[in-house]
Amino acid sequence: MKDDKSSKRKHLEHEAEGAGMAAVAGAALGSIAGPPGAIAGALVGAAMGAASASVMEKNIATTSDDEKKLDDEIGVTKGELGAPNLKHPPAKVGAYSGASAGATSSTPSPTEGPMPTPDDDD
Repeated sequence: MKDDKSSKRKHLEHEAEGAGMAAVAGAALGSIAGPPGAIAGALVGAAMGAASASVMEKNIATTSDDEKKLDDEIGVTKGELGAPNLKHPPAKVGAYSGASAGATSSTPSPTEGPMPTPDDDD
């Protein structure tokens, strides 16, 4: 029960923060129309900020639940992540690839000549 109260309190705090920040922005934007515009902008901004904060918080909670389910399913939190039972064939010459043995370069060689202009491509 205590967790439910703290959850509601946090929810209200986030709504108040959103309302406050949006009220300031609305007042600044509405101040173009003078004091009545600033007041109207603050009121509209506060309402929109509170609503946006509420929706964002619900979205975060839903996403968090979905991620927990996915983590359980793929083995991040339950079971083992990965497949330790895979059997890879042994290396034939002691190197797993030409690049790891130094036989090939992983960076391409630069091309010579000037950079073509868009007119030269036609």
